[in-house]
Amino acid sequence: MPQLVKGGKYAYGWSKVDQNGAVVVPDEALKEYNLKTPSKIILMTASKRSGGFEITTLSLLRNSKLAVILDKMPRLAEFQMTEGQTLKMGTKTYCWVKLNSNKNFTVPLETLKKYGVNAGDSLLLVRGSCLALAFIVKGPIIEEAKKHANL
Repeated sequence: MPQLVKGGKYAYGWSKVDQNGAVVVPDEALKEYNLKTPSKIILMTASKRSGGFEITTLSLLRNSKLAVILDKMPRLAEFQMTEGQTLKMGTKTYCWVKLNSNKNFTVPLETLKKYGVNAGDSLLLVRGSCLALAFIVKGPIIEEAKKHANL
């Protein structure tokens, strides 16, 4: 996994959103974030600067400073809403989807648009915090990644 700039972000590589909204997660990221297949994952808005979304698990959220999200949105915490249905809290959008045994997840196209993502977009998978794996679509990190032939 290359580091984009000295002291900067590490990237796993690119994942293209297919025409149905499916996105593949590389093995290295699955292992590092302890993402098991099949399971349910939570999507949340990434930074405004980078766009896209981040994925995490219920257990990672529960053991973080963001656990308040689960307290304020029990339907999300208990997966009591339709898969891909979004909830907003402040400026962030949240939903859940299934991470399949074939190492991908599918987000409804209308939901993807709420994260600024469309079918056909190439998402850069970036090591975020220990809390979430980022799938970003714009900004300076993307521009730097385009310079790296090994991505």
